[in-house]
Amino acid sequence: MDRFLFHSNSLHDQQQQQPPPLDKILSLPIILTDRILTAVTDSKSFKLECTEIGKHVNRISDMLRSVVRLSDSTPSFYDRPVRRIFTDVAGNLNRTLSLVRKCRIRSFFRRFVSIVTVSDFRKVFNLLNASIGDLKWLLDVFSGAGESDGTGGIFLTLPPIANNDPILAWIWSYIASLYICSLNVKIEVANELSVLARDSDRNKMVIIEEGGISPLLKLLKEDASADAQIASAVALFSLVNDQFRASCIFNEHGVPIIVNVFRNSSVFVQIEVAKLIARMAEYDSASQEGFARENLVGVLVTLLSFDIDDDDSGKGSKFWRRSIGSADEIKKGMMDKSYGKKRAFSSSIWPRNRKEMPHVILVLKTNCSGALWMLAKGNVANCRKITETKGLLCLAKLIESEKEELQYNCLMTVLEITAVAEQKSEFRRAAFKTSSPAAKAVSDQILRLVNQSDNPAFKIPAIRAIGHLARIFPARQTQVICPLVKQLSQRNADVAIEAVITLGKFTCPDNFLCAEHSKTICEFEGVQHLLRLLRGNDKTQYHALALLCYLSMHVESNEPSQQVRLLTALEGADKSVACQHTELRELVAQAVYHLKVSGAGLIRSQSLSYSR
Repeated sequence: MDRFLFHSNSLHDQQQQQPPPLDKILSLPIILTDRILTAVTDSKSFKLECTEIGKHVNRISDMLRSVVRLSDSTPSFYDRPVRRIFTDVAGNLNRTLSLVRKCRIRSFFRRFVSIVTVSDFRKVFNLLNASIGDLKWLLDVFSGAGESDGTGGIFLTLPPIANNDPILAWIWSYIASLYICSLNVKIEVANELSVLARDSDRNKMVIIEEGGISPLLKLLKEDASADAQIASAVALFSLVNDQFRASCIFNEHGVPIIVNVFRNSSVFVQIEVAKLIARMAEYDSASQEGFARENLVGVLVTLLSFDIDDDDSGKGSKFWRRSIGSADEIKKGMMDKSYGKKRAFSSSIWPRNRKEMPHVILVLKTNCSGALWMLAKGNVANCRKITETKGLLCLAKLIESEKEELQYNCLMTVLEITAVAEQKSEFRRAAFKTSSPAAKAVSDQILRLVNQSDNPAFKIPAIRAIGHLARIFPARQTQVICPLVKQLSQRNADVAIEAVITLGKFTCPDNFLCAEHSKTICEFEGVQHLLRLLRGNDKTQYHALALLCYLSMHVESNEPSQQVRLLTALEGADKSVACQHTELRELVAQAVYHLKVSGAGLIRSQSLSYSR
């Protein structure tokens, strides 16, 4: 029985969450107006007041029916303000009906005790006037603002229902305009919604809750106007700043629309849509998976791969000609051979001369690389698609040739791919096998950044990426170990710590070649730098001590001075930082035991006696 009640309550909750049908919302206040007019006719007391109520209700009835006719004649009707206002009007009419019904019977008792007062009618008149104002606003928005041909502008006034929340009325008007107004007005509305969304998170939520995503996605599909697509993409981008809001676009089946627009639009539209893709993929894993199903990774890699040189000999990329086109094609709106339909391009959004084109393509590549980074982040399937579409080689070339944000985005994409490779051995063996030119190109470029870059923002991800790939490098890979050991002496503490962590991945027991890598680190005097780092903060000490332990387990017995230095450092550290971490204390104990067993204890005692 309890189980049945639980399921019943759950079903009731689900029903409560579902909005009632629009037909029911529209019919209820009309039924109430008919009942009130009947009650007014039957009234026996307060005849003057009841007659005045009848006039107000008659007006409300006419307005209600006008709204219903508008909803029936409009193919895509925006019902959010209608639902809210009609529900509020129904509440006011219910209160009015209750008052008028009290005026129908004059009993003996009522002669002495008046239940109805003039102040009651005054309150009802105020409610009815507010309902009239709300309905007038509703009719103005849906018919007066846009006219029948949708050529009007945005209608911005404040209905009584939104006196305490003017933003709500603005958003209603903007979204309604997206349904009924001309294309130019829709573009203006999308820009205004972008401004409102950027103002506050509450505005974002109101726009989403009041149904703003669906018409914006519809505007995004407006392939006859690049300006409309850009305005819509920017507005949607402004809405997405957390997982819930990104999932709202996903739940409106936005991913296929966004990908289709990205594939088939002009380069300026692609720039804004790429920003939207990156933002959705960053916050919502479902959107990330949705873009993967649409094979967006391949499109992004293609965009990042094509050459921007478009010389007069006609050797330019096919994609360049498809996305940009010639100036004559843009002005005349010629037939796009790639898609077989005309496009009404706006000349204001295209480069005015060929010198601007490389800059535009750089912006496009930068945003595409940002989208690719977010798609790769923690996603095995997308990382695999990048490697299967020769994306690694493309990323390596861009890291080598580009600068600033584009280079950084490509580096971070590589970092995400290597992070997945570290966790997934099958993927690592397939994507980063030693014979792969793409894998070699990537490792060469991240090593170049470690050696040459002075910017910690680039150096740290490059070092981290090497750590993720620690298991693929062969024994005594000096061109990898040497630069990392040099970073131990970096003044920037974050760079030094990252180098210590990465070297730890080369020397930990999980790495099959840990002994060989440990010897190489010792040969490049890594121990000396690590001993200095033991005087740093807790985080530095922790990682430096762990690396020293790994090195101690592989130090050779024919290096007594190295063993003495390591044993002294480990015995001192065991009483300080190691005591704060159980796993580190056990590691230090193992390293000390190994050094003593290999003869370091005897060597240390002899050295002490000689010093005396």
